Amino acid sequence: MKIAIFGAGSLGTVLGAYLAKAGLAPELIARNRAHVDALNRDGAHVCGTVDFIQPVRALTPDEMEGAYDLVFFLVKQTGTKEALDQLEGHLSGESIVCTLQNGLPEAAIEERLGAAHVVGCTVEWGAEWKAPGLAALTSEPSALSFSIGKSSGVIDDDLAKVKEVLSAMGETAVTANLPGIRWSKLLINSMLSGMSAVTGATFGEAAAHPEALSCAQEIANECIRTAQAAGVSMEKFKGVSLPALLSYRGKLKKRVLRPVVRAMVKPHRLLRASMLQDLEKGKPCEIDAINGAVCRTARRCGVPTPYNDAAVAVIRDIEAGKAKPSFENLKRFPKS
Repeated sequence: MKIAIFGAGSLGTVLGAYLAKAGLAPELIARNRAHVDALNRDGAHVCGTVDFIQPVRALTPDEMEGAYDLVFFLVKQTGTKEALDQLEGHLSGESIVCTLQNGLPEAAIEERLGAAHVVGCTVEWGAEWKAPGLAALTSEPSALSFSIGKSSGVIDDDLAKVKEVLSAMGETAVTANLPGIRWSKLLINSMLSGMSAVTGATFGEAAAHPEALSCAQEIANECIRTAQAAGVSMEKFKGVSLPALLSYRGKLKKRVLRPVVRAMVKPHRLLRASMLQDLEKGKPCEIDAINGAVCRTARRCGVPTPYNDAAVAVIRDIEAGKAKPSFENLKRFPKS
């Protein structure tokens, strides 16, 4: 198969290195010329919880040639339209596009490309871009896993092909309930990435801070109520039912669950949200696709989401230069 990783930033560089190490020879596509040059010259250096260098082939979008059989689509949702403009001429009628983006990205891609060969994938590990050619794996190697599915719920040859490739890096589960696994990942992103971006902390630092942890729990509870109101049956995440694990009604149950949340975060304690990394670079982040997606769905379903609303408001102010990531921002959340 001719494989592309379109949007080879932090996650894409790590994924590309692992696939190349397995002999699959993906092409890593990135707009950053310095990054592309470093990858071609020195290889992909993956540091963090592992440390290895893997020769890879990297290109800028204008250097792509021919059609790809399988594209792993990793651009930020803020850049989806532009990326599809660049990619569409390199797809055949049988090309598979697997989106590993955050949030609920399938609808926009299916509207543009058609739903037949679009695969959704949740990434259950984290990475951070460090420098041209260098990306850090910030989750434990034991946490490398994916879940894949199609919006239609069918399980077909496309999913079998994607699973075979991704399994070269980590455990890959196939689901007939893509919305369910998307909402489970959206809950994780909203509570942990949201708090990381608000506070400027790693996942572990946010979980260790009592007030940040409390707000994260409220965000998770709002996600669960919203998914239920929207008729989504949330799939297990890494074998765990998040509604069963994280939902609560009273303050006592909430306190009892705090060690559970901290234990859940532990394998990803070093992770800094990609939203936070974007904010630190002065770039727009994916808040509208993460906590914002929860808020929009909740409004349609009549579910109040004051904690997700607060996360969105704080992060938009950070984007506008009116605030900075800090634990001080927790003062803007409701008292829990």
